[in-house]
Amino acid sequence: MSKIIAIGTAVPSFKHRQQDILQFMQLIYSFSEADKRRLRFLYHQSHIDTRYSVIPDYSRKFPEWKFYPHTENLEPFPSLEQRMIWYHKYAPQLSVNAIRDCLDGKLPESEITHLITVSCTGMSAPGLDLQVMELLDLPRHTARSSINFMGCYAGIHALKTADAICQTDKLAKVLIVCTELCTLHFQREPTIDNIASSLLFADGSAAAVITSDAHPAKGLRLDGFYSEVIPKGKKDMAWEISSTGFLMTLSSYIPDLLEEDFSHFTNRALARTGLTKQDITHWCIHPGGKKILETIHKTLSLQNGELQASYDILQQYGNMSSPSILFVLKKIAPALWHTHNKKERIFGAAFGPGLTMETFVASTNS
Repeated sequence: MSKIIAIGTAVPSFKHRQQDILQFMQLIYSFSEADKRRLRFLYHQSHIDTRYSVIPDYSRKFPEWKFYPHTENLEPFPSLEQRMIWYHKYAPQLSVNAIRDCLDGKLPESEITHLITVSCTGMSAPGLDLQVMELLDLPRHTARSSINFMGCYAGIHALKTADAICQTDKLAKVLIVCTELCTLHFQREPTIDNIASSLLFADGSAAAVITSDAHPAKGLRLDGFYSEVIPKGKKDMAWEISSTGFLMTLSSYIPDLLEEDFSHFTNRALARTGLTKQDITHWCIHPGGKKILETIHKTLSLQNGELQASYDILQQYGNMSSPSILFVLKKIAPALWHTHNKKERIFGAAFGPGLTMETFVASTNS
């Protein structure tokens, strides 16, 4: 067994109100008053109040933009190279901020044996893993791995990888950091996918430390993992590279797929650890969007605010892709961190390209 002994989070310095982002998007996407009304309706229904970005432009006046050109048609539109320059400038320090929040008073940086970096919004070689190692001054022999381009469920995949390491090496102390700068990839064509992406996604970073269950620190024990792919949803959630950034496909059909399959999927996932839905006391669901959370609430027949932590993260931060699940878990964890009640169990789930559904089950230490 392994366990999570610390979680930390960080966001960029620019905090944008959803209402201000709406005004930016109306300037780019709206060609008539009817278009503006439709956008306004979508933004007011998003259940998002604020989002964070490394780009200040989304809540600034046209002459004050720093990333986008001061032209009505945004020409010359930022290239993939320009977006990656910003990623390499801001992603490493944001990652370190999350890591320091995670390690603060819990574990010296010198004790980290493994580093796993997670991102689908920027790539290079040498990449984020080496940049983080350098900023933290980690030993050159630190074992490292990168999980790239897996989307919103990659945070759980990183936990699963860390768990495998800790089960093999009882002395391992694995640091994972998920960092996404989704807002770098804004696209100006008024397609349904682009409008949905610009409505939901945000920037953020989250880190966690995983050790073997023999480590003396208290934490959340990782009891099991399970994943499945829904092949018929392959085209409904996708993430592709283009010359002007990464292109997101986010179909409105995804909630329908989840409504059809998620309850049965959850039962299969829980059966792997000998549990049923009645054994779960806390639900840690990726806040992919308001409609997704409403669908899961309905599908699982939840009644008493069990998804409130997910709704809160969506409202305060938007969808940050891979870090989001750790933001939710960090919000849930304080009430459980020092308890000895074996009946306290968390079921976590996130969704991404494929359509892939990935889960974990965690419990409080005995």
